[in-house]
Amino acid sequence: MSAPNGFTDGHLVLANGEVFEGEVFGALPESGVSAGEVVFNTAITGYQEIITDPSYAGQIITFTQPHIGNYGTVDLDNESVRPFARGVVMRQMARRHSNWRAQDSLLSSLQRWGIPAIGGIDTRRLTRILRDAGAMSGSFGTADPKVLLQAAQKEKGTAGVDLVSQVTTQSPYEVGNGKYKVVAYDFGIKSTIVNCLAEIATVRVVSAHTSADEVLQMKPDGVFLSNGPGDPEMVGTAVQSIKDLLEKGVPIFGICLGHQLLARALGAKTYKLPFGHHGGNHPVKRLETGTVEITSQNHNFCVDEKSLAQLIDVTHINLNDETNEGMQVRGARAFSVQYHPEAGPGPHDSRYLFNQFANVMDGK
Repeated sequence: MSAPNGFTDGHLVLANGEVFEGEVFGALPESGVSAGEVVFNTAITGYQEIITDPSYAGQIITFTQPHIGNYGTVDLDNESVRPFARGVVMRQMARRHSNWRAQDSLLSSLQRWGIPAIGGIDTRRLTRILRDAGAMSGSFGTADPKVLLQAAQKEKGTAGVDLVSQVTTQSPYEVGNGKYKVVAYDFGIKSTIVNCLAEIATVRVVSAHTSADEVLQMKPDGVFLSNGPGDPEMVGTAVQSIKDLLEKGVPIFGICLGHQLLARALGAKTYKLPFGHHGGNHPVKRLETGTVEITSQNHNFCVDEKSLAQLIDVTHINLNDETNEGMQVRGARAFSVQYHPEAGPGPHDSRYLFNQFANVMDGK
């Protein structure tokens, strides 16, 4: 049966059997089912940047902000060439948008991007379930709830899956014309990150599978390790490349997945958080100054800093759960943070990290 305004009645079903009624829109597959790991994001604005963030590959995004689509979409604000998320869950889709920059509605954009969505969901109840039980597989669509449950229970989630190969660039490309020469590994890099780096450097963006020898042939002043989706344990080739670059003394700056991969290159362990950090309002303490940064985050895995006790100095901690948010490698020109210093859109408390990278490349 069709719901008002052309939306179609459907259901969201979690792997634990929880069922939610709603209305499906966007671009649902012909099977009538879209499955993935369901997570929640607490950001108030920036739905377009969130949906187009490659770090959401393999996941279904639940927005805790109840009204989504209010200001439409703008092509300039896309964080990647296309979204890689499996779907979007929300309380209410704005049927009209209003913003002087808007080029399209979110509904039309979802259809154009090929991303399915479901609205009318009790996202407060859903978020509480995910908060208490942890992120879990789920599926939604127009199929029978029994079919959706089977799809949810078959879904592997993000642990033990190589999602980086799905999002990394196939061909290197160059952006900017700055003082420094930076090679940026694309594990799922966002456009805003590239733009921030381009303010200080000529940036050569390369595939996640690029070897250290290939990078060294480019004679970079520094190497950037980007954000990306999924389990860092599944990106072994990148870990070996980072090890080789560390041995050569190349300045390195990593964020998000890049932070985890740098840690694994040092021999650290990583583990999956119960429901991850997804939002634009995570408080992080910078230990050097005692200041608190409000940060943008999107990750499911975390570094076990105890496994690196003799090799790093912890620089940042998360004030919500006291997990590791940053480190400086002892005896090396390498540092990283777990969050997004570009935060587009979001807080700009952490933009200083790009200048810190420039100082490291200058040998300061």
